[in-house]
Amino acid sequence: MKQKYNFLAFTALLVAVFATTYIATAYAAISSENDALAIASAQVSLTQAVTTAEQHVDGKAVRAEYEHHKGQWVFDVEVVKGKQVMDVKVDPISGRILSAVEDNTDHDDAHDKED
Repeated sequence: MKQKYNFLAFTALLVAVFATTYIATAYAAISSENDALAIASAQVSLTQAVTTAEQHVDGKAVRAEYEHHKGQWVFDVEVVKGKQVMDVKVDPISGRILSAVEDNTDHDDAHDKED
């Protein structure tokens, strides 16, 4: 009888460990740090954010992503107009431009101009 009790206790412990692991994994998957799943709360699509950023700068988007920036989720769209590269942040709820700053780190350097 004692063996049966020990077996049941051990089984219950295993189930508890696996359930805790599963719940922790599921929580991590829906965590606000996971951009692939966090975008579900956005009311603006990536396409809309890109269009808004392109119109704001009057250029063409070359890269766009949904990222956590300064405590909030934003669409980060890199837009090129002529030789100027702009980093445009778009609010995922309202679709408004949060910021548009020149991104000097993406400018071509002398070594690449020959390519």
